[in-house]
Amino acid sequence: MKVLWLSPWMRPLARIHADALRSVGHEVRLVTSDQHPESGPARDDEWVLDPRPKQPSTYRPFLRVRREALAFGADVVVTELVRDPRWLTLGGGVPRIDVVHDDRPHDSGEQRPRWERSLFDRWGAGADLTLFFSEFVAGRVDRTPQALVPLSSDVADAAVPRFVEAEDRRDFVLSGRLNGYKNIPVALEAWTLHRSGPRYRGDQLVLIGDGEAPGELPDGVRWQRGPFRYADQLDTLARAKASLVHYRRATQSGVQVLAMQLGVMPVVSPEGALPELQPPGGPVVGVDDVRGLADALDVLADPAEAVRAGCRAREAYVERHSRPRVAEALSVAVGRAAGRRGGSTGR
Repeated sequence: MKVLWLSPWMRPLARIHADALRSVGHEVRLVTSDQHPESGPARDDEWVLDPRPKQPSTYRPFLRVRREALAFGADVVVTELVRDPRWLTLGGGVPRIDVVHDDRPHDSGEQRPRWERSLFDRWGAGADLTLFFSEFVAGRVDRTPQALVPLSSDVADAAVPRFVEAEDRRDFVLSGRLNGYKNIPVALEAWTLHRSGPRYRGDQLVLIGDGEAPGELPDGVRWQRGPFRYADQLDTLARAKASLVHYRRATQSGVQVLAMQLGVMPVVSPEGALPELQPPGGPVVGVDDVRGLADALDVLADPAEAVRAGCRAREAYVERHSRPRVAEALSVAVGRAAGRRGGSTGR
């Protein structure tokens, strides 16, 4: 089938999903924007728009893309975090899938104006099918019918560096948007406790990304500040002994899945779907349990244990989150949405 995927904010992930659908025979076009830090030159399958309707200069490009998108003749349109009212017209009247990542904002920075919530939440609820990436979020959003698809990494499997063996493992990482919900003060307390103990192996805790990290960092903490670009950080992430995904508020986490893809064990909190997506036997530590988090660092500081845990994480990724798994589930969802106009289906 022909699938039109509208995703102004999640460009890398939307590309992964488009490629997954294409791998099982669908024809896919993507409408996106340059708002994501990973944005760059448009691919042949992309239309790139500026999703700011208050800017007069954006209207002529939008009208051109609208004509071309309607001429594409999609069988199904997928909408993902659309916030520009003009984009509601891009799919025409074909069956629609709405993608929901979160059941609630992570913090005040993600709060939307009331008019936007009213318009787009009502529009989203009218979709033929709502797509979720975890049982947790699906269970907290009152929509039917629903489809579950494995959460994918933003990074294509072909771009992943080699699995890093024990002799080259070093450091722990905490990456992404370093905002309050990432629980950084607890991570720093646990790091200080680990670093002062007998199982410290000379590693650093590496913070990667922009955000709200405390002004004075403890010894052994390095902050690589700036927009998070995968091409610049994959080697650092892949050789880490663990990735801290120990959030105070969470739904699910692409950082967690990326760590698994790279063969690095995530250390997560019990929030949201983090334990649902965690590899078997992977550490799940309470949000305020500084001692428990330090204990997890103590265990994974051993390079041999980091590699054993990383192997389990990589196996869980291949089994649950790799392209064949994502492509199969997305293809089923597209078929279900297309069939909704001809008759009712259940979850």
